[in-house]
Amino acid sequence: MEETWTTELMEMALSIWNEKLTEVWRLLSLSPQEFKDGAVWAVATDIHNGLLAVGYGLLILFFAMSIFKSAIDFQELKRPEVALRFFIRFVAAKVAVTYGMEIMGVLFTICAGIMQTVVGGLGDTIAVSAKLPEAIKEAVIDAGFVETIPLFLIAAIGVLFITVMAFVIVLTVYGRFFKLYIYTALAPIPLATFAGETTSQTGKAFVKSYLGVCLQGAVIILACIIYNAFASTATPELIQGITAVSMVWSYFAETGFNMLILVILIKGADSVIREMMAL
Repeated sequence: MEETWTTELMEMALSIWNEKLTEVWRLLSLSPQEFKDGAVWAVATDIHNGLLAVGYGLLILFFAMSIFKSAIDFQELKRPEVALRFFIRFVAAKVAVTYGMEIMGVLFTICAGIMQTVVGGLGDTIAVSAKLPEAIKEAVIDAGFVETIPLFLIAAIGVLFITVMAFVIVLTVYGRFFKLYIYTALAPIPLATFAGETTSQTGKAFVKSYLGVCLQGAVIILACIIYNAFASTATPELIQGITAVSMVWSYFAETGFNMLILVILIKGADSVIREMMAL
């Protein structure tokens, strides 16, 4: 079957979509250490190590603030249970700052295990790719000269729309990686707040937010799986007997709507996690 500019344009749009979804799957399977061959991770690690001294300084400051606020009467500090409570808090905060990267690595590994479990349990569900129906190709190829102009315009709009949505998805996944790096680089500062009883809420919020960023990957994967399952069983209905322009417009409208739902779900992954974890 001879291809036309219009069919090639439509197939290019679907090819871009499939390529970007494949890239999303590849990115979500990577750890921060593997992303971009570890170059960005090395920078985040250097910043983290450089801020350790600041974290230790804040650790002492928050600890002193906690003592002065909780034990105005220094005679109270002579009580063993009070002194032990402050000692345990200080040691725990010191461990959190010193081994912050290791702790965050464990949290990321747990979340990555959740994603692998989800993907592994669904087998070939993730392998669905968008394809241009043969009926659409035949209708476009058999179309008259007058119809070729609106067909080409529809195809061009479809390519632009699908390309933008595909890049939005990829940028969202890239944005998740940059959040992971930012959390890792600045971790010593919020983790130091665990030393103070009144400031520890900041440290807890930091850990919960970091977990939320890690779990965004699971939400994105689930959104893609649901989309693929839906797309594989909800192929746009092609009404025979209508003009090629109407058929192509109907196909792109329904296909674009399905893709838009996926984009909205992926962009809203952060909101879903915040609602689930009450952030």
